[in-house]
Amino acid sequence: MTQIGDIEVVVFDVLGTLVDESSGLRAGIREAAPGADDAFVEELLTVWQRHRDLAQRRVAEGHRAYVNPDVIDREAAQHVGDRAGLTDPAATSRLAAVGWRLPPWADTVAGLARLTRRFPVLGLSNAGRTALLRLAAHAGLRWHQALSAEDVLAYKPAPEVYRLAIDIAGCPPERVLMVAAHAWDLRGAQAMGMRTAYVHRPGGDPPTDSDAFDGLDGLATALTGE
Repeated sequence: MTQIGDIEVVVFDVLGTLVDESSGLRAGIREAAPGADDAFVEELLTVWQRHRDLAQRRVAEGHRAYVNPDVIDREAAQHVGDRAGLTDPAATSRLAAVGWRLPPWADTVAGLARLTRRFPVLGLSNAGRTALLRLAAHAGLRWHQALSAEDVLAYKPAPEVYRLAIDIAGCPPERVLMVAAHAWDLRGAQAMGMRTAYVHRPGGDPPTDSDAFDGLDGLATALTGE
């Protein structure tokens, strides 16, 4: 593992790495459509995720002008609502803001507390600025600054998103550690010269060229020596 003296700033992906996005989306869907069985909830979750992924990819490929991630979430909620037969606009609006209410993983709050005592810690996310504010308050996330890809009108893994974190860190990229649960995110950071660490999460996809940890406890121990 990277020696502690080599790293000056730690950057965390948020959705999927610090919070359990899939479980949070399922809970929001069940609240909006309480009569849905587990199989239908999974179908609706797939509808949401496919729309979000396609919309962000179209922006990245230049087939759609950049839109705020809250717009994409509202579109996804409308697609889910249409499939589920929702007729209450208030229920659809609450579903669209489900990203504000995602639960943290069991080791997130304690792990961030340990790391923020020793390092400047940044959150770096495709979530919008408002969503990050509300999510941090809901999940008890502790960091020194949250950066949204919205600030550069792009979505990870676009290089300008990682450049945003490097610029804020104020040190060479090789002294900035990007922590994520998805290989594509880590590859994007590596392309900008950042160091990387993989944290295992259900549904994550481990890379072969990053230091790997079962959770934030192991990462914090490796970095702090405590």
